[in-house]
Amino acid sequence: MRDIVFTRMSGWIPNVIREDGGLKLMLGAGADANHEPRTFTFSIGEAHLAVIQEDLARHLLLWSAVLPLCDAAGTRGQLDEDAAVALLDPILLSAPAEVDALFRRIPWDRGRLIAHGADIDLLERGQVHAAMRAAETSDGKRAQKYHADRRRAERGTVLGPLDAALLTYTGQYLHGATIPKRLPDAVDPALLPGVLRVIATAERACAGMRIGRDPRRGKRATDKRDWERMTATIDAAVRRAHPGLVDDAVRTVSFLMCSEAAARSRNTLMESADDRAGLGGSARKRPLSFTDDKDVEKKWLPDSPRTATAEFWEFVGDHSAADNEVFTIEDEKMGEGIQLHFYADSIARITTVRKGKGGADPEYRVEYSLVDGMSGYRNLVSTFVRGGCAALEEHGPWMSDVAEFERARRRRDAT
Repeated sequence: MRDIVFTRMSGWIPNVIREDGGLKLMLGAGADANHEPRTFTFSIGEAHLAVIQEDLARHLLLWSAVLPLCDAAGTRGQLDEDAAVALLDPILLSAPAEVDALFRRIPWDRGRLIAHGADIDLLERGQVHAAMRAAETSDGKRAQKYHADRRRAERGTVLGPLDAALLTYTGQYLHGATIPKRLPDAVDPALLPGVLRVIATAERACAGMRIGRDPRRGKRATDKRDWERMTATIDAAVRRAHPGLVDDAVRTVSFLMCSEAAARSRNTLMESADDRAGLGGSARKRPLSFTDDKDVEKKWLPDSPRTATAEFWEFVGDHSAADNEVFTIEDEKMGEGIQLHFYADSIARITTVRKGKGGADPEYRVEYSLVDGMSGYRNLVSTFVRGGCAALEEHGPWMSDVAEFERARRRRDAT
């Protein structure tokens, strides 16, 4: 039979229960092998209960000291009850100086105390009892902020007021991997104008820039080079206009701009300006065939409501994978096509020199060229769709000798 004797009804702070006629402290900590919360208990006395009921600070200090014992129990081990009981008198019944001395010798959970209002300066100086004088209900973000600042300090980064305000504005103060957003209401009103000036600097720097999609890496992937180019432009402009900002603050501003640009890109078709003007879509009079390295084929017809380039890049986004990195566009009627080699950042243009007759194989001319990233592929595909292999001539050099091409590719990769 288990009865609750005392609870603070606040989060995970341990309760006191009566079980089998005796008092026990009960707390939840960690998880079992099935990720279900684990519950631990150990015996306490009436004198301990009296202090727990009257003194929130000592109750929290006891919790902080017992948690490492729960962690040591792991997913299936037993709590070291003797070690837990040995903490009761020194924490609940001893003088403040003795409590501080104990906490210098044992492991304890700093975050729990900070979340409940511990004075961080006193805590850092080892005055844990005095640090808990203003103990209050839990604020998990206070502990998260403390740990975030500790991680920055370990890297040698100390935030100024404007730095902190920028990270708060983007929602990245606590977790740098969080997708940034604009949160003006989260910023101190006195600091918000300064934040908006930095944001305006970044917006001016990247005006007109875009981050295109990269269907080689999936339907919603974005072009890494475009991202890096925009980041470098924004970082340089912000550092020039606001030289006092730390790297974390500059980085969060460029991350915000790039994330917004990437989001816009994901909701648009893979088309060039010429395609959107009608030069690469319905204006084309002949059908095209798209194939991948797995012999999947898709036809594009001139009366399609979407442009050939948009259809092709969607085809790539649907089928591209680590083992599927060669894609072809063929104009069968003209006897020409291009083959894109994503694994090598290269392309081949293929033209029919002589059609096969009387059972003879046709003769083809194959020429290779290097490609400068996704933007290069977008340009080459759009050019071929508009004007065929002849239109690609100015986008060379084109090499028919395979050995010569491989040497050129190795030279590029080496640099």
